[in-house]
Amino acid sequence: MCLTVTKIDGDVFEADVMPETVRRTNLSSLKPGSVVNLEPALRLGDEMGGHIVTGHIDGVGKIISISRDENAVWMSIEAQAGILHQIVEKGSVALDGVSLTVAKTDISSFSVSLIPFTANETVVGDKKVGDPVNIETDIIGKYIEKLVNAHGGKKENGLTLSLLREHGFA
Repeated sequence: MCLTVTKIDGDVFEADVMPETVRRTNLSSLKPGSVVNLEPALRLGDEMGGHIVTGHIDGVGKIISISRDENAVWMSIEAQAGILHQIVEKGSVALDGVSLTVAKTDISSFSVSLIPFTANETVVGDKKVGDPVNIETDIIGKYIEKLVNAHGGKKENGLTLSLLREHGFA
């Protein structure tokens, strides 16, 4: 989730949290001492080592299985249909703020495969079956979906050659 630090006192910081954040995230399930992923905001000119992660959570999923495959850790996450339709195999997803590649999808879940570094150095590697996880789908995919489906507020028309011509793209 994207929170702005409002106060820093040594190793402790504070952030304001609004009800929408609590509703859409697993924040209410955290307890004092819970490990979280913290990253500074990307600045213009910085190198990007993954996909764009905004911290704006689309919803919460639940880890339904974890298994080892040689040096990798497979993790399957159950999610709502409204989130799953934006998740594509070999596309990007962020789990608790960690940028990952989607390895598999099905009608009720998706899977990621964690390399040893990710499993050992991020909060995702500490997760257990049944744990909630914040899901952020790819922002570029969300914008493309909105553009393709938007035509006078009617989703059924989608992207057409006449729409592209109407807006000067063809």
